[in-house]
Amino acid sequence: MDPCEARTRFQVLRETRGKVEAAELDAVWAGLDTVRPEEILGEWKGGEFDTGHPLNGMLEKAGWYGKTFTSAHDVKPLVCRDAEGELYSNVELSQGEASLWTVEFRGEPTATMVYDGRPVLDHFKRVDDHTLMGIMNGKGIPEDGPYYYFYLHRVAEAEAEGRRSGQDA
Repeated sequence: MDPCEARTRFQVLRETRGKVEAAELDAVWAGLDTVRPEEILGEWKGGEFDTGHPLNGMLEKAGWYGKTFTSAHDVKPLVCRDAEGELYSNVELSQGEASLWTVEFRGEPTATMVYDGRPVLDHFKRVDDHTLMGIMNGKGIPEDGPYYYFYLHRVAEAEAEGRRSGQDA
């Protein structure tokens, strides 16, 4: 699958209501381009693919909004909403924060978020200039998964500014 086909298939799978097969997501992943840590700095809003993974639905229950990559060594992996709707870095759930590195995954070096307090890695590939596909991997997970599949959409500058001033877009 070439990158154009992978982007098209990604959009179809992202809009799918219900379960998505991990094998389909793996095929999309294989067709996407890698990304470097400095290319993904900024604020990102997240979502997940329902593959039946044990984590499916858990982040939503925690109020997960997305991730913020301020710099390679200043990453907020679990930005959540509190009861009042305010965003905060949930360091309790993530057991700290994180950093960005280039790590080889499935034979390709790509931007990877490394959690400070958990043996967990989030690998990223570029869908387009505003969208990333992620695969969560970690210690004790077999080479072929099961993985947790998710996506991030870059928060537009106007939305980010409004959110910071208390006017969520």
